[in-house]
Amino acid sequence: MKRRIVMSMLAGATLLAGTLLGAAPAQPAQAQPAQAQPAQARSAQAAPADVPAEFGSDWHDPVTAAPPVTRPSGKSCKVTLAEAQFRDFTPYTGTYTPPEGCGDRWSKVVLRMDGKVKGRQFDRLGYLHLGGVEIFRTSTPQPSPDGIEWSVEKDVTRYSDTFRARHDVEMLIGNVVDDTYTGIIDVKVTLTFHEGRGAPVPDRVLTLHDNALTTPRNSERVVAEVYATGSGGGCEEYWYLTVPSNAPYSCRTDNGPYREVQIKVDGRLAGIAAPFPTVWTGGWSNPFLWYVVPGPRALDIKPIEYDLTPFAGLLNDGRAHRVEVTVVGVPEGQPGWSTPVNVLVWQDAKRAHVTGKLTARTSGDLADSSTYTPGSEHRVDTEGDHRLTVAGYVDTSHGRVTTTVRRSLANTSTHRWADGENPDALKATWTDDESVTVDGRGPVRTTRTHRTYTMDGTTTIGAGDRLRTVLTLGDHADVTVVRAGRRTGWYRLDDTYAGDATYTINVPRDQRHAVGATSERYRIRGSAGCYDRSVGTAQGVLIRERDGC
Repeated sequence: MKRRIVMSMLAGATLLAGTLLGAAPAQPAQAQPAQAQPAQARSAQAAPADVPAEFGSDWHDPVTAAPPVTRPSGKSCKVTLAEAQFRDFTPYTGTYTPPEGCGDRWSKVVLRMDGKVKGRQFDRLGYLHLGGVEIFRTSTPQPSPDGIEWSVEKDVTRYSDTFRARHDVEMLIGNVVDDTYTGIIDVKVTLTFHEGRGAPVPDRVLTLHDNALTTPRNSERVVAEVYATGSGGGCEEYWYLTVPSNAPYSCRTDNGPYREVQIKVDGRLAGIAAPFPTVWTGGWSNPFLWYVVPGPRALDIKPIEYDLTPFAGLLNDGRAHRVEVTVVGVPEGQPGWSTPVNVLVWQDAKRAHVTGKLTARTSGDLADSSTYTPGSEHRVDTEGDHRLTVAGYVDTSHGRVTTTVRRSLANTSTHRWADGENPDALKATWTDDESVTVDGRGPVRTTRTHRTYTMDGTTTIGAGDRLRTVLTLGDHADVTVVRAGRRTGWYRLDDTYAGDATYTINVPRDQRHAVGATSERYRIRGSAGCYDRSVGTAQGVLIRERDGC
C-alpha cells in the first residue's frame, strides 16, 4: 500500500451551511491556499516509467483534490469515538464522554475517520450516530489485494450541542465477509476539539422520534438536515439510470429517473431538494474508475438542508409535530432510500416563548415526464421541475423577523441504450436553486444558492468481453450573500471528475488486464480567496498533482 492522504470532501457545502445557518459569509476554510496541502501530497510525483501497463495487485491509496479541513492554532483535545472491525451487519456500540481540558465551547470540532482494508470487497455504506444524531455518513473505497488505507475529515462544529453531554455511540459499515469477499473494514474515528469561540452554532440538535418533533418554545431559527442516500444494491442505488415501466431495461420504475427529496411538517410540504447523484466506488459497472480517485461526495455524504424557520411559530406551541421525509419517484413500497433527519435550532435566550405565524406557502405543480422512444437505440428523455415558496415570521426579543424561502428544482436527462444494454449511456443535469431572505434584526439579508450536478457517461462491451466506461461528473455551486441590496460575500465551487477505464469481464480478477485513467479538479473562488488543485492517475498510479491560485 502507498502512503495515506486525507480525503476531505467538506468544501462544497461549508460556506453554504455557514450562510444558511447564520454564520459570517467569509469562508477561510474553503479558500485555504494550496500550500496548506500536506507536504507529502505536494511532493509525490510518479515518473512515466513508474506507470505499469495495467493494474496490478496494489495501487495508490485513495486521494482527492479537495482541500483538507483547516484547524485553528492553540489548545486542542482529542477523543476516540469508535474503533472497530466490520465483518457483518453488527453495529459498533460505545459511550462518548466530553473532552476534559478544552471547555465546553469550541472554535472548531473535526471528525476524522481512518480506515484500512485488504483483499476483495464491495463498496459499503456506513453511518455514525451520537446520541441518535447522525454526524457522519460514508461509503468505502474498494481494496486492492495488498490493501489500502484512507482517511476522511469533516467539520462537525455544528453538532457542538450534542458533544457537550455523555452519549451512546453507534457506528455501522455493513459488510459481508466470506471465502470470496475477504475484506474486513478496520476503522478508527476521533473528534478533535479546538478551544475557543468561532462562528455561532445551533443551541440544540434534535432528532425525530417516530417522525415526531418537539422544539423548544423559544426557537427562532430551525434548519433540518437530511442525509438522503439511494443505496442498498437495488435499482435505487442507480436511480438516475432507471426508466419507465414500458421500456425494456433492467431497472424500471413507474415513471422514470426523476427523484426529489421532500420534507413535510404536519402533512404540509415544507421543503424540496434535488438529491445529489452520488456514484459509489463500484458504480457504472467499473470499479477501476474509483480505486484511487472516488467520485464527488462518495466518502463524505453531505446532508440536504432545509430552512424551516417559516414554520417556527407553528412548531413553538409546545406540542409534538409530525415531520416526514419522502423521495418522489420511488415506486410504492420499494425500499432503497435512507433519510435520517437532524433538526438544528437557535433559541431566543431572552424570551421563554417565541410566537409567530406561517404566512405563505405556494407550491407549483410537480412536472415529471419521461418519454420512451423505441428503436435499435432505445431512448428515454426526462424532464422534471418543481417550485416551492414558504414564508413566516417570529416575534423575538429583538423584534419581528420574517424569513422567506424560495426553491426551484429542474432535471433533464437523456438515456440511450441498445439491445443487451450495450452500449448504455446517460447525459443528465440537475439544478437546485434556493434563496433565503431574512428581514429583521438588521439589514435585509438574502443568500442565493445555485447548485448544478452533472453526469455524462457511456459503458460499452467490445470484442473479447472488454468493458469500457467513459464518465465525467460535476458538483458545482454558486453562492451569493446580499445585505441591504449590496453583495457582501460570494463563493463558487467547481468539482469535476473524469474517468476512462477498461477491463475484461467474466474472468477471474487476475485476468482482467485492466487499464484506466482518472482525474479530479477541485476549484474554489470567492470573496475570501481561491483554491485550485488537480490530481491524475493511470493504472492506479498517482501521476499528477498540481496546485493553482
